[in-house]
Amino acid sequence: MTSTTHARLRRSVTAAAAALAVTTGVVAAAPEGEPAPAMPRLSLIAASDSLTLDSWKEDPGVYLDLGTYLTSEGGPFELRVKRASYKDPLVVQQVLRNGGTTTTRALPAGLVKDFSGLPGFAEISVTDTNRKVVATRTEKYCPNNAAGRIDPDGPSKSTYPESCPENPFTLGSVWGVEKGWASNTYAGYASAPVRLAAGKYVAKVTVAKRYRDLFGISSKPLLIKVTVRERSWEETEGAALRSAHSGHAMTGHTGHGMTRPKAPAAPTSGAGPSYNVGHGPLIPAPPALPWALKKASLRTAVAPVGDGPGRTDGSRQAPAAAPNDRRPTGRAAVPDVPKPDLRSLPAYGIRISDGDQDVKGKDYLAFSANVWNAGPAQLVVDGFRSPGKELMDAYQYFYAADGTQVGYTPTGTMEWDPRPGHEHWHFTDFASYRLLKADQKEQVRSGKEAFCLANTDAVDYTVDNANWHPGNTDLATACGQENSISVREVLDVGSGDTYTQDLPGQSFDITNLPNGTYYIQVLANPENRLKETSHTNNSALRKITLGGKPGARTVQVPAHDLVNAN
Repeated sequence: MTSTTHARLRRSVTAAAAALAVTTGVVAAAPEGEPAPAMPRLSLIAASDSLTLDSWKEDPGVYLDLGTYLTSEGGPFELRVKRASYKDPLVVQQVLRNGGTTTTRALPAGLVKDFSGLPGFAEISVTDTNRKVVATRTEKYCPNNAAGRIDPDGPSKSTYPESCPENPFTLGSVWGVEKGWASNTYAGYASAPVRLAAGKYVAKVTVAKRYRDLFGISSKPLLIKVTVRERSWEETEGAALRSAHSGHAMTGHTGHGMTRPKAPAAPTSGAGPSYNVGHGPLIPAPPALPWALKKASLRTAVAPVGDGPGRTDGSRQAPAAAPNDRRPTGRAAVPDVPKPDLRSLPAYGIRISDGDQDVKGKDYLAFSANVWNAGPAQLVVDGFRSPGKELMDAYQYFYAADGTQVGYTPTGTMEWDPRPGHEHWHFTDFASYRLLKADQKEQVRSGKEAFCLANTDAVDYTVDNANWHPGNTDLATACGQENSISVREVLDVGSGDTYTQDLPGQSFDITNLPNGTYYIQVLANPENRLKETSHTNNSALRKITLGGKPGARTVQVPAHDLVNAN
């Protein structure tokens, strides 16, 4: 790291203190006799002062992953974003920590409109060799972007979640940069490419004044020399074939030959989401760590992250990821211990579909649905298979605060789903989807009532005992194989499981339904077989209006209170 970077990292906290004085937010008082935690020292740094970016002939445009990072020293940079209901605007608080002392600072109203990050955080301008500005843009910043340690004395693992939620019905989120860490400011898949011809440029990157004043960040911009080179798939693949012919095959990360790089984000950015992919076609992409920051963390000073007020690194997660090795014995009992609380989100991603079938005149209503766990305990269900049986017997487990298993109860079955794209064990009667008439009486029921549970969405990480690092975030990590003898399915506290209903038997067949007003109902735990904190909050409704003609139906989806997302 250069002396210039060190100077940035060690700058005075005067600016931060001044920002605190002029901010309209309110700081909660520290306990009597204890000093209030100081503001973390935030800096914008660059991994390198020069880099090369590619523009592809077949897909012109340069993605401005400039290797810029926000660092946090003197303490973590932590924000809590929450809304009380869908009728209420988002509220942002900064959490200040100093040992055992924690205070909160209310940030200005209207700072953010959604849970995907701080809008307009980074300001970028690109000039050519004639000093002419050829591109400008502002980018949103998610503090949970790919991060790495820059201080060997910093915690060895980050407490904070990976990625910012994209689900329109998210209720609460935690964003943060760990003390002694830095996170990428590049917006990744949300960032559009910039048209730049091959050549030399200089990119100037700074933090918008609003955030500089709010968090005490230096106003000095970063200047990065950029070389844009034009490439083509044909030339790249031709080089790979020539190299392979000569006995020096080019291989990708998978070891199965040369693959085209994905355009939307450079492979070092890590800005793509690793959650929120749901049970759909997207593949989760865990954050990657740029080599420049990885190099800085080679000298490790192991420091436990541990649990603290309002946060957890997962050590509070009592049950193991693996199922019990045998079905429970003894008398079933539901002890008086904390239980999960299953809640439904309103349906979204609503559209008319032909069900991916070439059948004229057939219309389906496709949608996405999410059931989440508000806690304070995990939902843990084990399935056990008897030899020769097609179904597993399912049991819900309960745990004391120290992680000791203290009870269980039978809770239905699990069934094997052999269809392509599934091929895993489904827990039955976890949720039900129904299309209700205007009088909210049932009209159509989805055939989908069996589920492979996975923590696909961070719905509210501000609830008590929320696990910010759930293990099973996609179908590759949950729900077993055809030859499994037992399976454990877990829905963690704060997380939800999204299913997209777009196939016949799952979506609603609306071919013969009259036009008019309907409600999509998402109902968790429809048979009340699962034991939970409350059964009164299991249902969510989303109003829609069907129109059009058979074979060409339409759907209108009004806003759900302040959430205007179909």
